[in-house]
Amino acid sequence: MSFPAGSVSGWRLRALIINPGLLVLDEPTSALDVTIQKQVLELLQRLQYERGLSYLLITHDVDVIRAMAHDVMVMKDGEVVESGTVLEVLDAPQHPYTRILVAQT
Repeated sequence: MSFPAGSVSGWRLRALIINPGLLVLDEPTSALDVTIQKQVLELLQRLQYERGLSYLLITHDVDVIRAMAHDVMVMKDGEVVESGTVLEVLDAPQHPYTRILVAQT
């Protein structure tokens, strides 16, 4: 079965074949419309549950972080400025940069 390299189905197939324990996801939904973004996030959550996957999620999208992450690390200019659970960091941000990111959602 063949899928275009950029398609969600092709990505899913490759992820299932190599059966990794950790996937690095760099802005996995940044160029997608809301409907496709939801489908991708649901797929990622299902794969996490079914395959026991862990994700290193790199994104500026706070809504995606809330939907996918347990712990979060906020970086600015290559430096960690804040880290903790999603609730700790996003619901009560301490660093000014984190406050800006959260306010933009």
